[in-house]
Order: sequence, then structure tokens, then C-alpha cells
Amino acid sequence: MTTRCQWCGESPLYKAYHDNEWGVPVHDDRLLFEFLILEGAQAGLSWQTILKKREGYRKAFQHFDIQTVASYTVKDIDRLLSNPDIVRNRLKIQSTVKNAQATLTIIEEIGSFDTFLWRYVGGTPIQNTWKTIDEVPAKTDLSDAMSRDLKKRGFRFVGSTICYAFMQAVGMVNDHTTDCFRYRQIKELEVSGKDRDALGRANPTGSAHLPIE
Repeated sequence: MTTRCQWCGESPLYKAYHDNEWGVPVHDDRLLFEFLILEGAQAGLSWQTILKKREGYRKAFQHFDIQTVASYTVKDIDRLLSNPDIVRNRLKIQSTVKNAQATLTIIEEIGSFDTFLWRYVGGTPIQNTWKTIDEVPAKTDLSDAMSRDLKKRGFRFVGSTICYAFMQAVGMVNDHTTDCFRYRQIKELEVSGKDRDALGRANPTGSAHLPIE
């Protein structure tokens, strides 16, 4: 019998994401942007809702092309508010455009979104050793710092708990519990964005987290 992190439960979506994507390091700017937006979209909602709408988000936001999303106008925002395949919340849609613009500024200043984000863990994933899900924190000093910095740069929907869920999802921290079959596999991985594709992430299904603040 395969032992997984307890949060998976019996959900096929959670299991697929856990087994194939959660915790694998991401270094592609576009995919990092996608994860950050989806984490913010979850605020106040169940993650199951976001999982079911992930493909809708990709279509609505041009597969999260940062340059394209940054150029969206008020007319585009109004159009998206009528799209049932995403969360139709004006503030969240506006924040996606604002966050794309802020991401472009970072890329122009530093060279990549990847470089900016991964500096919080020194470029190397933090390997935790949690035995149970109850030990896993909802946020940390590092996610607090990331949240503060992103907010100063104009990002929205980037509270510390959202930032920590993001860090878990993109592999900045390995928060698989030690009894999980993926714990050691993730610990031994040193992957690039290209490696991630090679590991079968052609159709990622979503993310899973502790409760969002």
C-alpha cells in the first residue's frame, strides 16, 4: 500500500498532484507566476474549486504569459468577469494583472522571477522532516519576508500563508511527511524546469495545501 501525505485523502485530483507535481522545484518564470496567481485565487475558497478551474485559468490568462497578462486593460477585466471557468472576483482578477506587471518589473531589474524568489531559500530547497501533517507550519519567517517584499513591490493576494503554500508547491521546501513515498524522492531531486517536464508534468492538475488565511 502506498503511503502519501495525509492531506491527499481519497481525492483523485489531490493524489495526482501530490504524486507528480507538489514539491518538485520550479525554476520557470511563467510557471512560478501561474502558481502564485492560483495560490491567491484560492483565498476564501476550497482548493478543490481552484483545481477544477485550473485549465480555465490557463485559457483565460493565455497560459499565464506574463507579458500578455500585464497588458490587460479594464475591458479585458470586465470580459473575464463573465468567464465561468475562473473565479469571477474583480479584486482577484485585477490582482492577476497587477501581479503580472510587478513580475515584469522584477524580471527587468533582476533578470528573472526565479532568481528573485529562490533567494529566500538560498537557491536550495529546504528539507524538512515532519512526521505528521500537524507539524507542518502554515507560515514561517521566510514566508513572512517574502510576503512583505512582494507587497512592497505592489503584489496583491500574497499573505504569508499564501506565500508558504506557494513555497511548498514549487519545491522551495520539502513538506512531504517522512512516511510519504514522495519524501525521499523529492529530497534526492535536483531538478530544473526542463527536468520537471521530463518527470511527466505535461498535464499538472493543481495544488494542495494547508488552510489558507
